[in-house]
Amino acid sequence: MTRHVADVAVIGAGTAGLAAERHARRQGAETRLIDPDFAGTTCATVGCMPSKLLIAAADAAHGASDADRFGIHARVEVRGADVLGRVRRMRDDFAAGVRRSIADLPDGTCLKARARFEAPGELALDTGDTVEARAVVIATGAAPDLPGPYRAVADRVLTNRTIFELDDLPASMAVIGAGPLGLELAQAMHRLGVQVEVFDAGDSLAGLPPETSAALYAVLSDSFPIHLDCKPEPAAHPDGVDLSWHGNTARFERVLVAAGRPPSLDALELENADLDLDDHGTPIFDPDTLQCGDAPVFIAGDANHDRPLLHEASDEGTIAGCNAATWPKVSASPRKTPLAISFTRPEAATIGTIPGPDEAGHVTGTADYGDQGRAKVMGQAHGLVRLHASATDGRLTGASLCAPGGEHLAHLLAWVIQQGLTASDVLDLPFYHPTLAEGLQTALRDICRQTDRSKPWHRDDDPRPGSHGGPSGT
Repeated sequence: MTRHVADVAVIGAGTAGLAAERHARRQGAETRLIDPDFAGTTCATVGCMPSKLLIAAADAAHGASDADRFGIHARVEVRGADVLGRVRRMRDDFAAGVRRSIADLPDGTCLKARARFEAPGELALDTGDTVEARAVVIATGAAPDLPGPYRAVADRVLTNRTIFELDDLPASMAVIGAGPLGLELAQAMHRLGVQVEVFDAGDSLAGLPPETSAALYAVLSDSFPIHLDCKPEPAAHPDGVDLSWHGNTARFERVLVAAGRPPSLDALELENADLDLDDHGTPIFDPDTLQCGDAPVFIAGDANHDRPLLHEASDEGTIAGCNAATWPKVSASPRKTPLAISFTRPEAATIGTIPGPDEAGHVTGTADYGDQGRAKVMGQAHGLVRLHASATDGRLTGASLCAPGGEHLAHLLAWVIQQGLTASDVLDLPFYHPTLAEGLQTALRDICRQTDRSKPWHRDDDPRPGSHGGPSGT
């Protein structure tokens, strides 16, 4: 048995953990990074990258099969084994890059083990070793949760950890969960020729507000069924799984459960760390410092379930690692504008702060991408953008959208919101023609009119064809 002594111990070698270790070390701390596998980040292995690889294949198939609207006729053959083989090959390359960066860490940094708390700065490893650290960063990530009814049909159930290991595409698949991951994979599978239906107990898609959720629903449900406000009951069948809901029954070869990924905290024995926990067993922490109460313990990334997104995990790991290295002195770090993107087609996103329906002090501008020139040219004329701004000065505070090119529009909006620009300020910036970004002008002008901040050159009679996102767009 070895007793390891360090300034900072980091539990978990995912995105947040790697950032925490790196930045703690840059602060001069001696570090230990503890992980049972060191397999690579969730993003590289079972999340962002393999899902986008599958979506890229689906985009290629859909583009070819839908080309007849442009006068181009092609025969499309989807070879599922080849599609999934490419996904795994490229996924493995991304994951190998992460593992190489881990291998380059200083000797003695990595401890391959599972850790649990014996005290706030005392960790016991399942190898029999122990770790003593001045501060600890919890970065254990999250894992798929299999609801009780689906355990009886587990041999037919897929999660984000197993779907990319399929040898071939199934003939049919039910998707449980209409969040970003569920919808992305549902649409990708549909475009690759799989019969797909989506089920969700809630009433919205991809975490969107009602208006943009409805716009996304209108587009996606035109291709495959989406059943909201329902909890289907699964039953085993020799040929798959029977799902029953609201008097209906359908059989599917596979079921993808994408209904949530709770933090992986159970094995840590947090009761020994003297931490206050919420009703879900997650430590109560300061989102600006990532410190858990007054303890020398910090929590970052999916483990705290605050902003479970890769770029947020990286930022939180940086904050937690720096503060762990300097504990008991900790500093609050300004957080970036919230940004969440779903890579459906069209893409959907929420940016900044979305006001409640009865919240005063805000105005809203809208742009209809069903009548936007560049979207029409692309054969993707659908979607909606809603911009929110302060009623007193027109400063942009938040947005939600469902629109072609949405990932790029979302970034532009996140940047201008973080810079504190008003709708009038943004209208004074260049808008090239013809672009999807031009459609934002309709929503921006809408805000200017409501806040009495329109300038003479913020005119509605723009002569460029299709420059608007609204009825005047052509």
